[in-house]
Amino acid sequence: MGKNSKIEWTHHTFNPWWGCVRLSPACKHCYAESWARRVGSNVWGSTAERRFFGDSHWNEPIKWNKEAGKARVRLRVFCASMGDIFEKRPELNIWRSRLWTLIDSTPELDWLLLTKRPDHVQSMVPWKSDWPQNVWLGTTVENQHWAEKRLPILVDIPAKIRFISAEPLLGPLEISKWLDGHLDWVITGGESGPRARPSSPRWFKGLMQQCMKAAVPFHFKQWGDWAPEEHGTFIENALKVRTSTVDGATMLRVGKKSAGRHLDGAIWDGVPNYDQRPARLSFQ
Repeated sequence: MGKNSKIEWTHHTFNPWWGCVRLSPACKHCYAESWARRVGSNVWGSTAERRFFGDSHWNEPIKWNKEAGKARVRLRVFCASMGDIFEKRPELNIWRSRLWTLIDSTPELDWLLLTKRPDHVQSMVPWKSDWPQNVWLGTTVENQHWAEKRLPILVDIPAKIRFISAEPLLGPLEISKWLDGHLDWVITGGESGPRARPSSPRWFKGLMQQCMKAAVPFHFKQWGDWAPEEHGTFIENALKVRTSTVDGATMLRVGKKSAGRHLDGAIWDGVPNYDQRPARLSFQ
C-alpha cells in the first residue's frame, strides 16, 4: 500500500490513518481490518484507537505530485484504503484538515475519496459548493438497499467526479436513474479472501449494460475468489474445487489470481475523462 498500488483502478494509495468501524454488509470480511490485525494493529471498532503517521509518510504525495508534473501525467490516489475519511470521531478532525491542505498542494494528483458515509461529507469538507478539480468522491453500494440509501446523498454533492464502488457486489443493482448525468464512473468486483462470498455474473453484466447505455465508464476490478463455471478454464477441474449457486449461476472457488478479470471476454478498465463527461443534470 502506497506508491504503485496493486489496486487496479488507482496508481497510488494514501492513508492519513488506519482504522474504522464496520457499517454495512460490504464490511463483513473487510480486507483492511484483516490486514491491520495481521501486522499487529488493533485499530478496528468504536473503542479502538486509530493509527497515525509522521511527516515522512505525509510527504510522499508531495513527491508523487512532482513526478506527475514532470511526466505531464495525472495520477490517481485512493484515499483511504485502511479507513474511512468521513468517520465521525473528534480526534480525526486535525488529520482531516491536514489532508485538505495536502490535496490543495498536489494539483497534479486526482484524489479518490471513497466512503460508506456520504451523509457526513458536506459537514466535514471545506469546499462546500466549489470543489477542487482534483477531488473525486465515491461511495460503496454493495446491493440495492445501500444504493437507495447512499446514492441520493452522493449525487447532491457537487464533487467534480462522482463514482461508486460496487465491491464486493452482493446483489443485483439497478442504478440507471443515477447514471444519466449524475455519476461519472462505476467500479465493481467480487470478493476475495478466505471467507469470500460469490457474486453472480448476471449482476456484473447488468451493471456493465447500464453503464454502456448511459456512456459511463465501467471498471470491472476482479471476479474475486469465485469464477463462473462458463468461464471455461475451470470446467475440467470442477470436481476439485468448491462450488456455489448464486442467482442461477454455478460459481467455482478457484482463487483470485486464477479467476482473473475478464467479463464477457474482455478487460473493462474504464476511467472518467474530464473532457468527455456528459453534461451534469440537477437531480430531481
